[in-house]
Amino acid sequence: MSLPADAAEFAQLAVRVGLVEDNVAKECLYELEDKTRPASELGKLMERKGLITPLQTSKLLKGETDGYILGGFRLLYKIASGSFGRVYRGDDPRTGQIVAIKVLRRRWTDDKKRVELFEREGRIGQSMQHPNIVQILAVSKDQVTGQYFIVMEFVEGGNLRDILSIRKKVELTEGLHILEECAAGLAYAHSRGLTHRDIKPTNILISTDKIAKLVDFGLAEISHGAAVMSLKEPGHGDDAEVDRTVDYAGLEKLTNCKKGDPRSDIYFLGIVLFEVLTGIGLLPRTRDKQVMQMRQRYELDDTIRRLGIENDLPSSVIGLLLKMCAFDPNARFQTPALMHEGLKAVQAELKGGGSTSSKALQATGPLTIFIAEDHQKLQDVFRKQFKKLGFRVLMSIDPAQALNRFKQQPYHALIIDAGTVGREGVEWYEKVMREAELLHLRFAGMLILNEEQAGWAETVRKRDGSHVLVRPVTMKQLSECLRATLDLDDSGENDGDD
Repeated sequence: MSLPADAAEFAQLAVRVGLVEDNVAKECLYELEDKTRPASELGKLMERKGLITPLQTSKLLKGETDGYILGGFRLLYKIASGSFGRVYRGDDPRTGQIVAIKVLRRRWTDDKKRVELFEREGRIGQSMQHPNIVQILAVSKDQVTGQYFIVMEFVEGGNLRDILSIRKKVELTEGLHILEECAAGLAYAHSRGLTHRDIKPTNILISTDKIAKLVDFGLAEISHGAAVMSLKEPGHGDDAEVDRTVDYAGLEKLTNCKKGDPRSDIYFLGIVLFEVLTGIGLLPRTRDKQVMQMRQRYELDDTIRRLGIENDLPSSVIGLLLKMCAFDPNARFQTPALMHEGLKAVQAELKGGGSTSSKALQATGPLTIFIAEDHQKLQDVFRKQFKKLGFRVLMSIDPAQALNRFKQQPYHALIIDAGTVGREGVEWYEKVMREAELLHLRFAGMLILNEEQAGWAETVRKRDGSHVLVRPVTMKQLSECLRATLDLDDSGENDGDD
């Protein structure tokens, strides 16, 4: 490899590697007026004319003869680089179509398993046609250089990390819309048996017409264990985003989930949603793999509640985030399609309410009441009467379950019969009411006491929606408490004692 000594040799090399036609190179030399001028001057002239890019100029000045064209596509300039490949903006000189080209690093070309994964995921990607997934156009191996590459649609715009680095956070309506489109893409992929496994802001592209598109489905497997640092975007330098695949592995190991569980994508999309809406990253960047395998890194309920309220997120959004980011995978949405429906429901609720305030909102989902009752006959009565009022009834003899279920999915009303479940019923009643208050939910709570327990009422904090009732208690009293708090109609009212 010899360096071009002057402009004339630079022009010859540009023609030889296929960047420009011979007549175009001659015209540029004629404009330069002197063929013996430094090669760099001709490079700058060609750049100004849009004939070559700074990347190509740099390679030509080094005398490099390959790496300009792969499979008939020209490499224009580098967009990003990662542990397993580099991404270039390119074009098809035959049609002028602009594309993105992901090139597998040379050190992986001798690794048969990674090459197979690269090609397999590329072929799977080719089969996916969805507006919220970056389309893969071709998967191939360049016959001249032996390099493997994937050609994708080029999304004019930027990734979500770029947007957050400038704006810090995104307005509520826009943020929910972006993540709802991501969920639509995940749901489509899941219907074809594919999960993403590397959900993070750099893998969510936002086009200039504000369409969100997921990129790099399944490609995380290729670089698994290769490096902790992932894509380095221009301007990010050493602060590049940490490889999220290590977090996937840590979470799945701690929760006994198999690799490729779609609920892992749901968890990490929730992590992205929280950062989009608040500007706060729930999983701090770290190179320490031991930290990535610690349970407390992923148990985020209290953090989401506290920071969500501090950032004035609506209670329905906080409830959505708690469900997406639940540590227990069984407490999350079980499929991306259900998550997509959940996101759409929250958007519809906020739009219908005409306000994004976090005050006095109800929990999402069907009207639900949780009842802690240890008397079989009363269980049957409550179940029958509250179903008449239109409630889905959750029943348990253990009052502690009231808080567990609320954390999994906030419900609308609570009855704890301390007369049958004992003093601990008062304690769990207070805990659930506090959770509802933190979320600013319009929530109906009813604590039933026996006559000899009446003094316990003094220990219960007075809150909106909280009702302490001492026997005898009627269904009419209970239904009136519900109507007063939840704006129910009078249907299903029953005057019988409990």
